[in-house]
Amino acid sequence: MPVPKISIALCTYNGETHLREQWDSLLKQTRQPDEIVVCDDRSTDGTWALVQELAAQAPFAVVPVRNDAQLGFNKNFEKALSHCTGDLVFICDQDDYWFPEKLQTMTHFMDTQPDVQIAFCNAYMADDALQNLNRLFWTQVRLDALQQQRWKEGLAMEVLLDGNRMMGCATVIRRTFMSRLLPIPTDIPSYIYDGWISLVGASMNVIQFVDKPLQLYRTHEQQQVGVRAQPPGPRIRLSDRFSRDRSLKLEPLAKMRDKLLRIRHYLRERVDPNLDGMKQLDRKLAHYTMRSTLPDNRLRRLWPVLNDLQNGNYHRYADPSADWYSPYLAAVGDMLE
Repeated sequence: MPVPKISIALCTYNGETHLREQWDSLLKQTRQPDEIVVCDDRSTDGTWALVQELAAQAPFAVVPVRNDAQLGFNKNFEKALSHCTGDLVFICDQDDYWFPEKLQTMTHFMDTQPDVQIAFCNAYMADDALQNLNRLFWTQVRLDALQQQRWKEGLAMEVLLDGNRMMGCATVIRRTFMSRLLPIPTDIPSYIYDGWISLVGASMNVIQFVDKPLQLYRTHEQQQVGVRAQPPGPRIRLSDRFSRDRSLKLEPLAKMRDKLLRIRHYLRERVDPNLDGMKQLDRKLAHYTMRSTLPDNRLRRLWPVLNDLQNGNYHRYADPSADWYSPYLAAVGDMLE
């Protein structure tokens, strides 16, 4: 088996404080990269000078690229990925720390899984000082044993439509698959570049996970992309369901429908719409279309709601952490409110 050429797509923006630590972790890889493409998005600190210094001293090829105009992180990663020439392309943030075995472990995984086009690993959460917090990233994004099992059963699209589980900086992609991914859409609500990459992989069932934490994922206020705690939404009391304006109930359902429509639009430009992953998307879209367009007449709501309840869709799309009766409450709410 020929040895694959390994590229790393590293994006920087005002990352002078943490970049050297990340770079040191790349130098310590047991399987060295063959190429690092560094795209700097018009940093205003000393990042670009540091990139040039590190490139001059590197034992592997480094391609420093400075954007003529600021692109933003989505398009900066797109540019970095497009410049890579390796068979396997690893995405790299400027402020994390990779364990020495990361490249070797994930390269071996891709070598032994020729049908997999995208793979991603787990990570330990770390603080600003890179101290391990002993919390796994997958716990943060709820990629638990149940969701992993659903993924293995071919339901990756369903899992990912509930929220992205894949960190870009934990990801490797075959370069031959890159034409499916680029250009990256920038107007899908709550999905950035890595979410888009994972959706394309899930639509074709060619994305898998490596169940090992192979890096530290630094969390800090200045990071461009990261996990942030979301404030809880307003609590809806039972009495509210009969007194609030109905548009307040329908608005989030319509937003979900519109997001799914947009995802489907972009995916259909890249993949076969008859694939199983696309059918999973269509099923969820049909559910939210039904819920967001129920008629004002309560009697006319009964059949579509009861039909979707019987078909299991209210259970299928319930929050994984919700109580067992949550799907029934949602159905009752749709019929009455």
